[in-house]
Amino acid sequence: MFNSVSPSTAFKRVTLTCTIDCRLLYLLFLFLFLLADSTLYGATWRAGFAKHVITPAEPTWMAGYASRNRPAEGKIGELYAKAMVLEDVNKQRFVLVTLDLISVPHTLRDYLENYVHDQFDLPPASLLINCSHTHCGPEIRTTRWSEDANHSDRLTLARKYVAILKTSLAAVIDSATGRLEPVSLVFCHSRCGFAMNRRTPRGSGFINFPNPEGPVDHDVPVLKFTAADGTIKGIIFGYACHNTTLGIYKFSGDYAGVAQKQLENTYADAIALFVLGCGADINPYPRGTVALAEIHGTTLATSVQAALQTTPTILNEPLDLSYEKVKLKYSPAPSKEELITRSRSSNSYESLHAERLLKQLDQQGHLLTEYNAPVQVIRFGKQLTWIALPGETCVDYSLRLKAELENHKDLGRLWVSGYSNDVFAYLPSRRVLLEGGYEGGGAMKYFTTVLQHGPFASDIEQRIIGKVNQLLQRSSQ
Repeated sequence: MFNSVSPSTAFKRVTLTCTIDCRLLYLLFLFLFLLADSTLYGATWRAGFAKHVITPAEPTWMAGYASRNRPAEGKIGELYAKAMVLEDVNKQRFVLVTLDLISVPHTLRDYLENYVHDQFDLPPASLLINCSHTHCGPEIRTTRWSEDANHSDRLTLARKYVAILKTSLAAVIDSATGRLEPVSLVFCHSRCGFAMNRRTPRGSGFINFPNPEGPVDHDVPVLKFTAADGTIKGIIFGYACHNTTLGIYKFSGDYAGVAQKQLENTYADAIALFVLGCGADINPYPRGTVALAEIHGTTLATSVQAALQTTPTILNEPLDLSYEKVKLKYSPAPSKEELITRSRSSNSYESLHAERLLKQLDQQGHLLTEYNAPVQVIRFGKQLTWIALPGETCVDYSLRLKAELENHKDLGRLWVSGYSNDVFAYLPSRRVLLEGGYEGGGAMKYFTTVLQHGPFASDIEQRIIGKVNQLLQRSSQ
């Protein structure tokens, strides 16, 4: 015999069943959407950011202009060391350190390379260091040649600063590592126009003067890191231009410092990191005043904001990191007799350079014949390829690499940076080397972290490009 059920009770049961089924279906669709969304927007990334002030607390001597004759007289803004630690779905980590400093001495790279290995078991390829090359930062003296011929009180301040700097760099990496959190990651870019080539033909040579016909790279590459709640946690951006709006006796990050500060003011939860491109033969114009540094910095920050409004490339493929050194040959070394003649020059920089080379020759028995320069490639799968070159890198490198590689389907977007990992000298292209002038070899006398007679041999560009292609070929296998 069947149990009778009233129509109203049956309706309620059907309604309840439908309600439960609909809720389960909704939850299933929500789960699938979130899963797809997390894959689409790269939620498998984790990133952490940190920054530490590295402005000298004492009236330290400044770097960038050999004509300076006294220490800094205060500051118009802080200098920073900043760090980004990125972890992909495979738990592989990449550490970026940016500095509001004139250079990255090889000794500083060696120190941090050992630190991240000892503390986090990271290989050399996991570390990239880039400097903004501000000419309103402290001098960094880390080798005997850079300390030579300086007064003891000046050396004491420089050594003290380097010791504090090393502690700060280790601490900022630790801080960024401790702040790892899930993020989405996108790449976008725009353009900015205040940079102009500074190599102008004059007579049989070249002078430092704005040249509107010279090559430039106006690209502004941008990486944006967004947390799960939608807040922007980090912005990494680049530009290929000497950080030389200013030459004053006050510490300043110049236009790059202004741009970073403005972006951090606009995106209150973010840390902004500037990465200098291949701008060794490019200056900001006009230049010479704090007001102009503010204008250029604002212009660059606005370009970054414009990039963030474009359709981005969503990065969701794992990292592939490579780092190797390439041997760069020097031109034939001058004879001892020629160095003796140069040591008697009325040009104090030329004579001092010759005296140092004579000491090197006497103590080591020879001058340098080659230098091992680091080249680095960071690949975000097949979506973005970031190439980091050493030295004060001339713009031809960026333009050539982009022209030759931009249509390669396995490389995705391209980002080419200079001033990375070891800033030991100007890195001229073959064109600039053969033309000569300051960037072509004339500036060698001012570099002392590595004592070089210079200039480089004419195959320097092919050696650098060859190493880049070698790293790219290996990473694609």
